[in-house]
Amino acid sequence: MSNPQIRADERGTAAVRARLRDDRGQAAVEFTGMMPIILITAVMLWQAALVGYTFSLAGNAADEAVRAGTAAYAPMRQQVCEEAGRKHLPDAWNANIDCYTDGDLYKAEVDLDVPLLFPGSVSIPIEIPGRSAAVKES
Repeated sequence: MSNPQIRADERGTAAVRARLRDDRGQAAVEFTGMMPIILITAVMLWQAALVGYTFSLAGNAADEAVRAGTAAYAPMRQQVCEEAGRKHLPDAWNANIDCYTDGDLYKAEVDLDVPLLFPGSVSIPIEIPGRSAAVKES
């Protein structure tokens, strides 16, 4: 004859063993562990996109600045060049625009600071250059 107490213990032990082998909740634990890596990767990709966008802005601002500077009246050339370069930049980007004559060429150099994560916030210590040149019209 079997003892009912032994059967209850065996059932309890079997239930504990089955529970230890059960993988319910495993996906939640793995997701929680991977979340910091996912977030860091997303932040790095976003920052890389900002760097790329800053390259695009710098090149465009230099092109627009030199285009306006070459067509401007000589005494106003510097001012017109800088204004045209800043006009095509969002306010969130800090820019250093330098326009000058080099022989028959008029050149514009635009250096932009790369924002850290959000435009208008703190900038990282990297300057992105934009350079352009065109023949003077007058």
